[in-house]
Amino acid sequence: MRAYTPKDNVQKKPYYTDRYWVAPQVAKHDVSSDAVFAEDLEAIKAQFDVLEAYIQVDQMVVIINPADNFAVIEMLKNERAYNQLSEMSAIDWLADEGKFEIFYQMLSMTKRKRLRIKCKIDEKESIQSVEKLFRSADWSEREMYDMFGIVINNHPFMKRILMPDDWEGFPLRKTYPLQGDEFAAWYEVDKIFGKEAREIIGPENRDPARIDRYDTERFARLGHEVPRGTDISNGEPDTPLVYQETEGVFMIEKFDAEKSVVISDRDR
Repeated sequence: MRAYTPKDNVQKKPYYTDRYWVAPQVAKHDVSSDAVFAEDLEAIKAQFDVLEAYIQVDQMVVIINPADNFAVIEMLKNERAYNQLSEMSAIDWLADEGKFEIFYQMLSMTKRKRLRIKCKIDEKESIQSVEKLFRSADWSEREMYDMFGIVINNHPFMKRILMPDDWEGFPLRKTYPLQGDEFAAWYEVDKIFGKEAREIIGPENRDPARIDRYDTERFARLGHEVPRGTDISNGEPDTPLVYQETEGVFMIEKFDAEKSVVISDRDR
């Protein structure tokens, strides 16, 4: 067993308090320093406008016009052997630039090279789907629509993928409230019981880190389990840690917390 580390008030200790904080950029290098990337970049420039290109963390980043996204990725797949779209999504830069950044992370398994295509669009601007080139883009593009509100043209099924169809707002925009807005707080109550039940039921708790140790209807503490509904406000009984039923499992030694050993050497 590993030594237990207390996690008291973990929900009160967020790592970042500024939602607009931007991590410092790592070093950028000229594309000419890598022969393979230099050749790929020249092939792109021969057909499309390249706004900027550089190597960062051993991969090439190419910034293009958003109108060229489908054609560039099609060329990279068919002519430059970038045969896998491993990831794609968006970044919210609306507060600073009034734009979204769309990125496509591509991998060439034969060249063993990674390339990132980036472009920026306005808040109300749409972009062409690349689902016809890579099926992996299907759910990623739906997630961009669901979480950011970015419309993807010519997608075969442009609907929300995580949130309900009638949800208001886009949860991954930096302006979206961290605890949700009034709509989020009352969504299920209004939908299931009606607004007239708000005072009876109360708003929803949408803080996933919050755990009420006295809420024994839904939560029990390991080693201090009690029957449902028990009042533990004045203390909790100790319960021996037992991980198997009586008689245990055939050929499996029953766990005994008193005989357990805390391992401090992680390389052991």
